Amino acid sequence: MNSARRQSKGKTKRKQRQPQPKSDTRNESFFDSNPKRQRRKPTNGDNEVIDSDEESGGGSENELIPEKEQEGEVEEPETAAEKRLRIAREYVEKIKAITKQQKEDEEESDEEGEEDEEEGKWDSRAAEFLQKEQLESSGRARRLLASRLQKPEATDEFRLIQRHRESVVAVAITEDDSRGFSVSKGGDIIHWDVESGKREKYSWPSEDVLLSHGARGPQNKSKKRSNHVLGMAISSDGRYLATGGMDRHVHLWDTRTRAHIQAFQGHKGPVSGVTFRQGTPQLFSTSFDRTIKLWNAEDRCHIDTLHGHECEVLTVDCLRKERLLTVGRDRTARLWKVPEESQLVFRSSMASLECGCFINNEEFLSGSDDGSLELWSILRKKPRFIVKNAHPMPMEDTTIVPNGHSKVASDCNGIDGGLKINACSSAESWVSSVAVCRGSDMAASGAGNGVVRLWTVESEAATIQPLYNLPLVGYVNSLAIAKSGRFVVAGVGKEPRLGRWGSNSGAVNGVCLHPLKFKHN
Repeated sequence: MNSARRQSKGKTKRKQRQPQPKSDTRNESFFDSNPKRQRRKPTNGDNEVIDSDEESGGGSENELIPEKEQEGEVEEPETAAEKRLRIAREYVEKIKAITKQQKEDEEESDEEGEEDEEEGKWDSRAAEFLQKEQLESSGRARRLLASRLQKPEATDEFRLIQRHRESVVAVAITEDDSRGFSVSKGGDIIHWDVESGKREKYSWPSEDVLLSHGARGPQNKSKKRSNHVLGMAISSDGRYLATGGMDRHVHLWDTRTRAHIQAFQGHKGPVSGVTFRQGTPQLFSTSFDRTIKLWNAEDRCHIDTLHGHECEVLTVDCLRKERLLTVGRDRTARLWKVPEESQLVFRSSMASLECGCFINNEEFLSGSDDGSLELWSILRKKPRFIVKNAHPMPMEDTTIVPNGHSKVASDCNGIDGGLKINACSSAESWVSSVAVCRGSDMAASGAGNGVVRLWTVESEAATIQPLYNLPLVGYVNSLAIAKSGRFVVAGVGKEPRLGRWGSNSGAVNGVCLHPLKFKHN
């Protein structure tokens, strides 16, 4: 019995040890990289193996692939570098066409024999044009617009292009001078077209949406969140719009969809001003809490906080360099070097500074609540030039002030022999806004005395000379000059930007535009 069991176990083990036959994977269609079903097609008694692709009436795989892909000419998506190169080439061709058109316009009166020039000359003219444009945009070259500005005619006046329910506190223009933005104390944000005047209004989101976008809940839940806006700025590419106001937040908007996309929190006081660094998504904000905060609009994050002002910070301005200009009620204007985290302090010995803006990387303007307009250089701690009584209040029952009253004051009044003026003690004479046409020698200032004044800024002579007065009733809380210099935009209201200590019932709350005309070179 035992021997029989051993024999049977041995037989089973031998059966298990027998090697299994290996399958030839080369003949299996499953392992074939490009399997094709095959079938036999009888032809005249001979059996011929053909591919399924050769079947009559059967669709082949290549028929479904476009011809370009079969030939290997697949269109690949354009990379970022290729797109930049294509745009640059199109821009150069556009500049060549502009220079050629200018040359043809200049030679219209010449003989017809000289029609074309060599291609190299057009390239050199286009290169000069591009170099000049680059120097002007970077602030290293200045356009002399003030000397070519024509005197406004009697029919030229400020034209109301947009109305607001409350006083306008800020206006801004895009880089191409085609669109404008304005905000009022009531929180109305309007996007309008310069030529047609067509307007689009932004809508504030609900409280739940604001909280989801990063906003902090109100301290007093029984009160509604304030939409009172104090400052506004538009990015260089025109994509982002930033606003700040009494709710202590910096709000970021998408201009393409007019949608609210982010609420930056961190300020402990009302946000008084915002600005973008030119050509970048860097955003700067100032507040009554005496701080300046740096944000990134693309990443939507906080970068840094700057301290130094001893009182409320009112306005902020920035060019292409990482340098900030801030003006505060501590009678100082401060130039911040952001990478070095350092600051230069410029003190005004006369009165509190209300506004300021860059002329270029080396100079800036400021306006005071005593009616003075100051020209500063970053190399000096004191103003290079001061215009006293820049916006005097005319009075009917006053005598003519002689020339000896003040050399600067009599010059800035723009009338030989004197002018009927009132002392700059009221809120109407405060210089509440200043603006500069970027890369030029033309500036503008506004107050509540009923005029917007245009100025020539002479850097070499270190003087500010008056050009023309543009009548406008109301408090001019914000000014913007088109990059081309074709017009000036003023945000006007019945009340000042930062308070209600003055009122002008005859003013209209809105945005006004005044065209500017220049003589040809």
